[in-house]
Amino acid sequence: MNTEAETSGQQPSLVRGLSLLDSVLLLVSGIIGSSIFLTAKDIAGPLPNPTLFFLVWVLGGVISLCACVAFAELGSMYPDSGGQYIYFREAYGDLVAFLYGWMLFAVANGGTIAALSVASAAYMGNIIPAISQQHVMFSLAGIPFTRAHAVGLVLIVILTYVNVFGLRWGALLQNVSTWTKFTAMAAFVLLGFAIGKGHWSNFSAQAPGGLNQGLSMGLSPGQLISALGVGLIAVFWAYDGWVYVTWVAGEVKDPRRNVPLAMVLGVLVVGAIYLAMNMTYVYAMPLNEVAKYETIAYAAATKLFSPRAALWLSAMIAISCFSAAASCTLSGARVYLAMAQDGVFFRRMAVIHPKWRTPAFSLIGQGIWAAVLTVSGRYDQLYTFVIFGMVLSYTLTVIGLFVLRWKRPDVPRPYRCTGYPWLPAIYVLVGVAWTLNTIIQRPTEAFWGAAILLVGVPGYLYWKRRSRATTAE
Repeated sequence: MNTEAETSGQQPSLVRGLSLLDSVLLLVSGIIGSSIFLTAKDIAGPLPNPTLFFLVWVLGGVISLCACVAFAELGSMYPDSGGQYIYFREAYGDLVAFLYGWMLFAVANGGTIAALSVASAAYMGNIIPAISQQHVMFSLAGIPFTRAHAVGLVLIVILTYVNVFGLRWGALLQNVSTWTKFTAMAAFVLLGFAIGKGHWSNFSAQAPGGLNQGLSMGLSPGQLISALGVGLIAVFWAYDGWVYVTWVAGEVKDPRRNVPLAMVLGVLVVGAIYLAMNMTYVYAMPLNEVAKYETIAYAAATKLFSPRAALWLSAMIAISCFSAAASCTLSGARVYLAMAQDGVFFRRMAVIHPKWRTPAFSLIGQGIWAAVLTVSGRYDQLYTFVIFGMVLSYTLTVIGLFVLRWKRPDVPRPYRCTGYPWLPAIYVLVGVAWTLNTIIQRPTEAFWGAAILLVGVPGYLYWKRRSRATTAE
């Protein structure tokens, strides 16, 4: 796929207008949505020990980096928009690549944009009661449609509109919202330690039974590993989103250098932010209390400052969700563009707007489907069905690195995977174990996730046949 600037008389192309900083901000913003404000409970429960609590966050970042260095080599090989879709196509063929893209469009990306937009509106409702989720406008199949959902629809329209009218406008919106989010989180951390009513003793609190038993909570090695595994489930989802920058590689300046660098730098930045936020939570209260609160950020703000901090916190989370939705909107449409240009998706989505040089129709189609999911109210439920598919997609991509080392040894690799083959092999082992555990623990979700993928097969056959007929003409 050619994404360089085009000469006159040729088809319009995407513009390589994203700098390294833009790329890092896109990745970091895409990862940090609402999870950091909610997941501490799921980790403190199985791991009520400060050392292990922080260790699992570090482990999550390290394991994500094992995948990042593999993705970085793939990104340097194929510096085009589409990311994983391109890697799947080159390693496994058109059908596997299409099923990945179908999963993103049908549920994963559309559901993420819907969920983040509604979440942003819901937290805004804590500040502006008129748009609260308490105001139900109507019900659809028993699912209430609230004013927060209506505002979520407006946010989807705004995000789509801005991104349609130029990459620079989309990147500017994403950058401003990301820096605003960073500022709010930095204020929360710095003020929490400077003037908050917390206690340093919370960092040394041990489980009963002495130092050694406190570290392991009196568990056998197998039980301890199991507890770490449970904690890692929440941590991995908190780190999810670092692939976004590969989807927009066709618009990144010097992509063979900046895409790999942005992935590594971005995950390191996210890891540092996550540790700082969780240290603030633990400073506010002991881990046995952290494990009691679903909305840990609100509870910590109340402990550190006062209940009046709830409004400030709601604004911070609303901005964070909006910023993550902006990253997902900008990057996701590039995957469908690549699919359409390969002739395996809606033909109109292959068009790059001649004036704005954006995948305008892909963005509009993405926005319409996200809006449909918002109105249906089923986006959260549908997303749980493709969880195992998303995990599997990362693992298959890293395996694809090994496949392409054998299958395409002559393709230029400006960046070669650090620690190959050991670091990517570690991720593959973890990913396979995690995928199998997801299928065993959540067989219903795994079944319906597979069903969603298979629903796309007839579409693939239709678009493939249509593409061949068009080519023959």
